[in-house]
Amino acid sequence: MSLLTLASLTLLAALIALWWQSDQVKRRALQLVRQRCSQLNLQLLDQTMVLRGLWPGRDSQGVLRMRRRYEFEFTSTGQTRHTGLLVLVGAIVQSLELEPHPIPEERQNLH
Repeated sequence: MSLLTLASLTLLAALIALWWQSDQVKRRALQLVRQRCSQLNLQLLDQTMVLRGLWPGRDSQGVLRMRRRYEFEFTSTGQTRHTGLLVLVGAIVQSLELEPHPIPEERQNLH
């Protein structure tokens, strides 16, 4: 096996590992957002989250981790869409922000 082949296989393995880890973090992020929406009686729309940013950052212990920023849409009334933002450092929530949204007088379950 040549050195070039070995380097190519190593790079391919690293890319697959990065993709797998990113997919696991995205699944965790979606689970966290679903839980938060359920707690607030909001409906997560499209059941999707879009990665809007990926950069290195330090966690609370100073360890270098990947910082991911996800955007998602939700509704409180079933009529209008609102945007939410979730920032994770590693797999830990740094922030979860929801756009201002109306709170219906009669809280009905939207799920």
